[in-house]
Amino acid sequence: MASKNQEYAAQYSTFAMEQMRRYGIPASVTLAQGILESSNGQSRLARNENNHFGIKATPAWIAEGGRYGVYTDDKPDEKFCSYDNVGDSYEHHSRFLKENSRYARCFALSPDDYKGWTREIAQAGYASGSKYADSLQKIIEQNDLQQYDRQVMQEMAAQGREFGVAHNPLRASGGAENGTGYSFPVEREEFLFVTSPFGMRQDPMDETKQQMHKGIDIRCKGDAVLATENGGKVVAVNHNKNTPGGKSLTLEYARADGSKVQCTYMHLGEITVKVGDTVQAGQRLGTSGNTGTRTTGEHLHFGVANLYADGTRRDIDPAAYMAEIAQKGNIKLQVLHNGNDLLARYKGTEENAAEKSLSPDGWMKKLLSSEDSGVGMSGCNDPIVEMAMTAFASLMLLAVQIDSKNEEEQKAAISEAADGRRIDLKPLLPGMKTCELTIGENGKATLRADNGELRVSRELTAAELGRLSATLNDGTLSEESKRLRVTGMLNTVILSEAASQNFEQGMSAQQGQTENLKR
Repeated sequence: MASKNQEYAAQYSTFAMEQMRRYGIPASVTLAQGILESSNGQSRLARNENNHFGIKATPAWIAEGGRYGVYTDDKPDEKFCSYDNVGDSYEHHSRFLKENSRYARCFALSPDDYKGWTREIAQAGYASGSKYADSLQKIIEQNDLQQYDRQVMQEMAAQGREFGVAHNPLRASGGAENGTGYSFPVEREEFLFVTSPFGMRQDPMDETKQQMHKGIDIRCKGDAVLATENGGKVVAVNHNKNTPGGKSLTLEYARADGSKVQCTYMHLGEITVKVGDTVQAGQRLGTSGNTGTRTTGEHLHFGVANLYADGTRRDIDPAAYMAEIAQKGNIKLQVLHNGNDLLARYKGTEENAAEKSLSPDGWMKKLLSSEDSGVGMSGCNDPIVEMAMTAFASLMLLAVQIDSKNEEEQKAAISEAADGRRIDLKPLLPGMKTCELTIGENGKATLRADNGELRVSRELTAAELGRLSATLNDGTLSEESKRLRVTGMLNTVILSEAASQNFEQGMSAQQGQTENLKR
């Protein structure tokens, strides 16, 4: 079982390694000081003020608006710095050493020379005890804190990166980077878009069958996939892309009761860790992809299982696990499937979440304006592409409202359309065998139709997109009037393209007859 020192190091090593990259201070030394100064994070200063290094509030700190707490240390009523989170405490500790001239000799040492650093810090008077350097070295060596120094040194060398704040800015997104030691498996600004949740579903490879889906599918596009906790062990790696789950890996996190949590990542495009590696929350494990024999498009399959002390194993809903780490790490991101937050039932807020459930229109707008949109509604400067996006969004909502679909069915259809960049228009043109509007990688809209005798495919012109958008967004028209007008426009495009194809075929046949006469 891990000691309290080791537990502290596992929880806060992400910050120590980040400070090593930024300032060249050995992560082992920072962790050892944190362990010693904060009593493994249990001191009053650490618990009340997030102050893990006993740094006192200077007049300059107070003048700049820095918060502080009053405690008795060497003297009564001394002022100590107070921080919003532990990460800020680690950053201030590094700046305290870097900006104080009496520690200048430390920064002439190598970032992995922990013995030299502990001696210089002690000689510069960081603490009053005469055995301070010896105490730090003992903590480092008994708990193998040098492993974090080695990890950073190897990473920097392998990636050709330089030490220093200019090359290693502080990260500011949700999860481990905010001082929590926890992260979601993919980084997002607002929410994760889940295309398929945990539970029974129609088999995507065989629509006649039902299957148990033992994970959640998160929409991705070449995203970095991340470790979710500190101290994870890589227990399995598969580089064979021709297996059902494709390139995949499994991490294992130990629990105090002897049980373990396993997190599995499937369908990856790249894997950057190996079996036996120890990883920290927010650390990049590889990238999402579309590998494997059971995938219909790029996504991350994220699965979670509990391994109990008696050896039994049980797959659990990843949303339950993510709700747990969201609470521990104060992660505010939602995990949305068809506009509904999957974490709500596990946070005890399901009833409240149901009251705030998004309408189909609200879900469409939220989804299409997000970074996870399969269509990409924002950040485009091409007026034709922007027009295509606007038409796509409005046409999507019109198409899913037909056939008396309830709101949940409408939101599911919106999710599928946005994820696949495709709207099924058969509800508007029931006479067609197939009819759909797709958005290509170039952002252009293409109409495809098949009436059983003739197939047409044509990119819509700016004029056609303009007429569609004007009709779909005309507030004076009823929904029925919009449907009739849009149906007429689509039929006109299809008939025009069919006539063009017939003309070309006729001209080709006539040219063939002329060639025969010449011979």
